[in-house]
This record gives sequence, C-alpha cells and structure tokens, in this order.
Amino acid sequence: MKMIWKVIAALICLGIIITAALGLTIYNFAHNSKVQKSDCIVVLGCSVYGETPSPFLKWRTDEAYRLYKEGYGKYIIASGGKGPGENISEAEAVRRYLMEKGMDEKNIIKEEASTSTMENLDNCKDIMDNMKFNTAIVVSNNYHLKRASLMTKKVNIKASFSGVYVTPYKSHETYGFIREIPALLKFYILRR
Repeated sequence: MKMIWKVIAALICLGIIITAALGLTIYNFAHNSKVQKSDCIVVLGCSVYGETPSPFLKWRTDEAYRLYKEGYGKYIIASGGKGPGENISEAEAVRRYLMEKGMDEKNIIKEEASTSTMENLDNCKDIMDNMKFNTAIVVSNNYHLKRASLMTKKVNIKASFSGVYVTPYKSHETYGFIREIPALLKFYILRR
C-alpha cells in the first residue's frame, strides 16, 4: 500500500513539473518573440459574434494592422472559416474590420476554409506559395504563439510572431493560457 502512495505522489510531482515547464515555455516564447519584416502578416482566426469580431479577434487584427502600417508586411492574410454562431467567416470579419480602418482591400487576402489553427496555417502556406511569399509574421494571443510556432515549422512557413494580451478580458486570457498547456503537450506528443 505504501508503494502505491509513493507512485501516486511521484506522478503528481511529475504532472506539476510538466505543467510548470510548459507554462514557462508558453510565457517565455511570447515575451521573447521579435517580429521581422516579412512578405505578409497572418491573423489567426478567432470567434465572430454574428458579424462582429470578438475582442480577441479585434486585438489580433489591430496588431496586424499596426505592423502593416509600420511596414513589416505589405499584405495581411485574414484566416478562419465560419464556425457555429457566426454569420460570416472569421476571415471576412477581419477583412471588413481592416477596411473600416482604411486598409486597401487589394492588400487583404482571405483564407476562409479552415476550422483549426493547423488548418489556418496549412491553408495560409498554400496562399503564400501561390503568391510567392517566403516569410510571414503570425499574429495571435500571447498564449497561443508557442504552439503556432511549432505548427508553422510543421507546414514549412518561415515566420516571426507577434502576440496580444487583451487586458479587458484578463479572465479569458488566463483561461486561454491554462487551456493552452494541455494543447501544447498534445502537440508535442501527436504533432498535430
């Protein structure tokens, strides 16, 4: 019986160590990321409420637009399909929001067939190949960047990363960070 408790205690300790290591990896990647001038800027999809971008999607799009205005990329690829409760695709919501900000539509490219981050990036890679783009800046929430970086490597996108932290939604950010820990572990194990 004593041995069982030792094994349980060891497994709990191992779980804590793995969780802490993954959390630190996620945090450090986001805070050490530096953008590099690239051929395009990819906005990873996020929820749309009917036809309105969620706050997370707005902040991602604002960051992409800032990078575009500062000359880090000539094109923005808006990615994301249409999910439950969404009247338009996430890509279309990003396109509309960018145009409201004054961006020229010819510099916005939509990828609206995807339903996951992996599909976002895989489909963006196809667009990049067709457009002869070699490099990208990937924009998402800070907690999402580490896993996105592993996915870009898997689909052969040469990328730098820029993240956002949506301060009015700290509880959502915390939840996203916590949820990202098992998602990152799953990616390390399954490579998807």
